[in-house]
Amino acid sequence: MKKVEAIIKPFKLDAVKDKLNEIGVKGITVSEVKGFGRQKGQAELYRGAEYIVDFLPKIKLEIVISEGLVDDVVNSITKLARTGRIGDGKIFVTTLEDTVRIRTGERGEEAI
Repeated sequence: MKKVEAIIKPFKLDAVKDKLNEIGVKGITVSEVKGFGRQKGQAELYRGAEYIVDFLPKIKLEIVISEGLVDDVVNSITKLARTGRIGDGKIFVTTLEDTVRIRTGERGEEAI
């Protein structure tokens, strides 16, 4: 089992979600997050004064899948979330030791 975490721009969420549903992803956790990387932040003007917004709004997707879906998921997110501009995001893939469905007690891939 793998966990894919993707940080993407908010306006890309619907396209990514629809494609993941198409390729067989059964569940996604979505969080509104803020952060910065190379993009750093941006200067904003408020009541005539300029200030720096350090943390930019992003969407974090958390997806637990079997190993067989990893390439499709990563490729789909990469293709659909890319704008070609700085701040498009990142994808992290980690290995999961175990998963437990609380309601039934199922473990491993059956719990996905």
